[in-house]
Amino acid sequence: METAQIYKLYEQHPDVQTDTRKLTAGCLFFALSGANFDGNKFAEEALEKGAAYAVVDDAQLGGNDKCIVVDNVLVALQQLANYHRRQFDIPFIAITGSNGKTTTKELVAAVLARKYMTYATAGNLNNHIGVPLTLLRIKKDAQMAIIEMGANHQKEIAGYCEIAMPDYGIITNCGKAHIEGFGGIEGVRKGKGELYDYLRAHGGKIFRNADLDYLAEMAHDIKEQVTYGSANAEYIGKPIMQGVFLQVAMMTAHSETLLDTHLVGAYNFPNVMVAVAVGRYFGISIDEIKTALAGYNPDNSRSQWLQIGSNKIILDAYNANPMSMRAAIINFAEAELTNKCLWIGGMKEMGSEEQYEHRELVSLIAQYEWREVILVGHEFKHNLPLVLNEDLWYKWFETSAEAAAYIKQYPPEDCSILIKGSRGSKMEVMAEALRG
Repeated sequence: METAQIYKLYEQHPDVQTDTRKLTAGCLFFALSGANFDGNKFAEEALEKGAAYAVVDDAQLGGNDKCIVVDNVLVALQQLANYHRRQFDIPFIAITGSNGKTTTKELVAAVLARKYMTYATAGNLNNHIGVPLTLLRIKKDAQMAIIEMGANHQKEIAGYCEIAMPDYGIITNCGKAHIEGFGGIEGVRKGKGELYDYLRAHGGKIFRNADLDYLAEMAHDIKEQVTYGSANAEYIGKPIMQGVFLQVAMMTAHSETLLDTHLVGAYNFPNVMVAVAVGRYFGISIDEIKTALAGYNPDNSRSQWLQIGSNKIILDAYNANPMSMRAAIINFAEAELTNKCLWIGGMKEMGSEEQYEHRELVSLIAQYEWREVILVGHEFKHNLPLVLNEDLWYKWFETSAEAAAYIKQYPPEDCSILIKGSRGSKMEVMAEALRG
């Protein structure tokens, strides 16, 4: 069946699902397949549970008039999303980067929603499936759309741009994330820079962090640029720490406006500033921006500030790479807190730089005084001789589950604790261990 025909069915059944556990009555089910499973096998189950139609790529299912046979289900999903995208004449803003893209997306969405009907990526649905699903969840009343794009190899962002067709773009930064797939920092810049490449070729506009010189180099020949940062930019601010929380002093020609946030750490400064820049560009008043930022509370293990018993917790366990780890640890070390404990999980997808980057991380940790340090993951194993001595309170566990068992047996009291690690390290279970 052609995309235009599937789109007519989508207009009647605009809820698209790819997981039989999340089906709703009257939805369209796309039977995606993976390396270890065949989605076609779930088509009949989806229909029995109430799906209106199932999109499949197994010709043997063609005898069921509720099964729509296509050459490739994933391609059909992406083509349908692009077809839907083409029905809109509104700003589409794409966001990518090594760190901060989800927080940036949430802040930008909160600001724009003060004036516009804004649709944004839910959670971190930012991959080859999440991007088209995000697009297909945009309704006809949309006035703004924000699409987060994650990537772990080159040509990935380029592909998402062809589907989402952004008019505006934000690259938060380029750090050592997914090094294994990108092949080094230059590979990261090339991969993330595919967003700039698309906008350059299609006359788009970017919002650029003027504090990062390499972004200026990557953005050469892009005519339309809005800059933000701590100096030499259209929108200038400075970070101020109020305890563990970030406050931003927004500078104008004749005044200074203080923007309060519930964000932990000065490393969130550029995330706030790009939200300001986007908001002001699209006509949001500084007072409305101030209200939006003050009302945003991070969740889902992203720089969450928690009080569990007598302990104060910074839970930042959704993602980690050398840049974000270093920023979080230094910020925590310099914060006005007492009895500081570090619970750090290994960084994933570091490739050949895994041992070096974890050794550097251990060396950084050793520069400060801590009440306790717990390192989790095989990534730290080769670095243990650096830290396991009588003078330092370091402990190491292979898994976060083992660390959680230790915490339940020896729970800390009246401590300030930073919990950070890659998603694969599952460091959130250590926070749960504190709840008993």
